[in-house]
Amino acid sequence: MKAVGFTQHLPITDPASLQDFVLPDPVPGLRDLLVRVKAVAVNPVDTKVRGPKPGDPRHDPPKIIGWDASGVVEAVGADVTLFAVGDEVYYAGNYSLPGSNAELQAIDERIVGRKPRTLAFADAAALPLTAITAWEGLFDRMHIRVGGEDTGKSVLIIGGAGGVGSVAIQLAKHAGLTVIATASRPESAAWVRELGADHVIDHRGDMPAQLAALGLGGVHYVYSTYFTEQHWAGIVAMLRPQGYVVAIDSATDIDLAQLKQKSGTFAWEFMFTRSMFQTDDMAEQGKLLNAVAELVDSGKLRGTLSQRMSPINAENLRNAHRQLEGLGVIGKIVLEWWE
Repeated sequence: MKAVGFTQHLPITDPASLQDFVLPDPVPGLRDLLVRVKAVAVNPVDTKVRGPKPGDPRHDPPKIIGWDASGVVEAVGADVTLFAVGDEVYYAGNYSLPGSNAELQAIDERIVGRKPRTLAFADAAALPLTAITAWEGLFDRMHIRVGGEDTGKSVLIIGGAGGVGSVAIQLAKHAGLTVIATASRPESAAWVRELGADHVIDHRGDMPAQLAALGLGGVHYVYSTYFTEQHWAGIVAMLRPQGYVVAIDSATDIDLAQLKQKSGTFAWEFMFTRSMFQTDDMAEQGKLLNAVAELVDSGKLRGTLSQRMSPINAENLRNAHRQLEGLGVIGKIVLEWWE
């Protein structure tokens, strides 16, 4: 099979940072699907895994990354019960295993969902990682009820125009919440409003003051997608008593004691936890993706693809990584089809 990967962790300016390879086809395990990949999306986690590392580790065989894909089931393991050959699927995958930047991928059926019928493969590939991360952050970590029982409460989404924020805005609106999204540029502010944000504030400014100017007083939930450390004092100030904060970045210096007087709850969200640790509820991820597909097909959730490239190869993936490392990407970059 064709694949894109690397043997060394290099800056994206180095042509060897991502290379084209021909590798043996994967063999599916008992509960695995063998998926022929039609489209892949690129996420910040890809650039972090690929980039330079202490000790300059080497990979033989090449390391294949990529955690967003859509495709068609080509074969199934002996114990597979949820899918059949020919099914169109989408998924984010398992952080511990080879990724989706390959023509074929073996993937556990429990973390796979049926592709939304109304989306092309490229549009579907833009959704899994961000949809899972947004859903788990809102509904599993902060315990917002998806059925609308928390209608009227408010959520601040820091980094609303990014991949996760773009889905979180829509899911929060679906759950009946008042959504305040942050954006620092006119184009990103327009994007989050288009997705349904009720209010937009600038995370480069004084967020508590901007929130107060809206007359909201504070928020019940904060979903921080990046720069949690830099915004921590403001997050604590804006959170209502007994509120919830969830973060997905790699913040290492936040003082949780500042939440004590408000009895605030803090949680991390890492969408690979279930697959990495083979948790008892691992199949919930597949169910989640099916629920997202239903929302898409019923017109309640829109895709977040903002840029499309073709074909899937090292040159185009390097271009996508370069853009992500430069920050400022709105929505998701997707690559489709193999040469």
